[in-house]
Amino acid sequence: MRSSLRPGLAATLDYRVPETRTVPHLLPESDEFGGMPSVLATGYLVGLVEWTCMRALAGHLDEGERTVGVHVDLSHEAATPPGCAVTIDVELTVVDGRRLTFAVQAKDDAAIVCRGTHRRAVIDLGRFEERLADRAAARGLA
Repeated sequence: MRSSLRPGLAATLDYRVPETRTVPHLLPESDEFGGMPSVLATGYLVGLVEWTCMRALAGHLDEGERTVGVHVDLSHEAATPPGCAVTIDVELTVVDGRRLTFAVQAKDDAAIVCRGTHRRAVIDLGRFEERLADRAAARGLA
């Protein structure tokens, strides 16, 4: 981690919601999701939050480091239909060793869509992938 990784880092992501990021498309094999309204799925919203946090960290990690999401505490307060834009704003509020906490807010042109916190952990990608391979091998999946 670079010394520039400190509270106050922020990023914004503007994203126009396509039909393919609505609830019926979240898990196509699920009949239950298939019968739901076509609005931005919470699962995709979480992905947008993670993407925005990763953008905030660009240039502040050492070679071979990445971050992974470890906790999500987000509301999903308003439905965003396809074709509408959602804006996600994040700010790094806490750096506790390798644990990072972000304040999150998302809005569309009509309402606050989401607010809360997201935590990420800084990992060494090589070590992470080795451990993942070991886990897969232990289960006969490698």
